[in-house]
Amino acid sequence: MKWLRGRTGEQGQEPDAGPRVVLKVGGMHCSSCGLLIDDELEEVPGVRSSRTDVRAERTTVQLSDEDGAGPAALVAAVERAGYKATVLA
Repeated sequence: MKWLRGRTGEQGQEPDAGPRVVLKVGGMHCSSCGLLIDDELEEVPGVRSSRTDVRAERTTVQLSDEDGAGPAALVAAVERAGYKATVLA
């Protein structure tokens, strides 16, 4: 299962390298919701890692580079997982 793998990003790189996008995510109820969102976001090309804080209703997405996924692609990925998202930063 994908959620069992190490959460350090692609090829062992630190997850905080590269541009970052913060999303406000609504509709989460438990940590499993956060894992579903992270897994969906990490399938988007250009996403290095995703960390969802269910209590804060926020997801921080680390991109691999400036030409990576745009905010619209990230919001669409969250919506595919069944949640609502807006870009905060």
